Amino acid sequence: MANRVNPINPADVNMKVNIAGVEFNNPVTVASGTFGSGMEYCEYVDLNKLGAVTTKGVANVPWPGNPTPRIAETYGGMINAIGLQNPGLDTFVKRDIPFLKQYDTKIIVNVCGKTEEDYVDAVEKLGEQPVDMLEINISCPNVKEGGIAFGQVPASAERITKAVKKVAKQPVIMKLSPNVTDITEMAKAVEAGGADAVSLINTLTGMKIDINRRTFAVANKTGGLSGPAIKPVAVRMVYQVANAVALPIIGMGGIANADDALEFIMAGATMVSVGTANFNDPLTTIKVVDGIRDYCAKNGVADINELIGCVK
Repeated sequence: MANRVNPINPADVNMKVNIAGVEFNNPVTVASGTFGSGMEYCEYVDLNKLGAVTTKGVANVPWPGNPTPRIAETYGGMINAIGLQNPGLDTFVKRDIPFLKQYDTKIIVNVCGKTEEDYVDAVEKLGEQPVDMLEINISCPNVKEGGIAFGQVPASAERITKAVKKVAKQPVIMKLSPNVTDITEMAKAVEAGGADAVSLINTLTGMKIDINRRTFAVANKTGGLSGPAIKPVAVRMVYQVANAVALPIIGMGGIANADDALEFIMAGATMVSVGTANFNDPLTTIKVVDGIRDYCAKNGVADINELIGCVK
């Protein structure tokens, strides 16, 4: 016979979570690159209702990105090869940060770079800005190492983490790539480097061929696969990392509703990021926040933190 549950009022559920001393009003943010800095979404989504806005990747100088076409729809998701196009840190500081400061939400800035020096320069400059956390995208190709991503070699991941932590004024989240043999080795490497948290997973490398044009669907040939198709892989990796390191986790990869988000939380994630689903329904993030709260209320869970890592 199932245990009897005493439902509670949704308003009585504590949705606050804490990562590295930063308190979030709820455990839901957006995946970098799927939400801009919120400007494109603010007429649909009340940004005050998000735990945080995670910005599109920003580098110390402007990046033009990859040639077009850069996006292709796939079964259960999409492939993108944007190439981290961004206007550079100076424009971001003048335009995006003042916009986000209007809202009662935390600001997580995603940082990208092609060399260790790029990351350090961007992180140093962001140290002077009123942002709450930095998410370091180590899926960028390391040009000094022949183009292999920082996040695919444990020694490189540890080194870049140490370099960034040395100059960072805000807590540092290292964003892990799933395109590795063992995700736990990467998590252990960034933990050894001093990371305050990890986020995972970034996109899986994929390819689509346009049979009518007899060529690649995106000009880059390969791109990052995201969306519901990758969720089981992402949940598995979050669970593995949660049981391998002591760092808090922001889980992402195919979250389309509250049930998806709760899988990540129960696997060990303190927060979750909604990404590709934003393109399909701009209100997804708000529905996820409300759905998590309703689940807790219905099941008598007074504090969302009770569910973090509850599946062992």
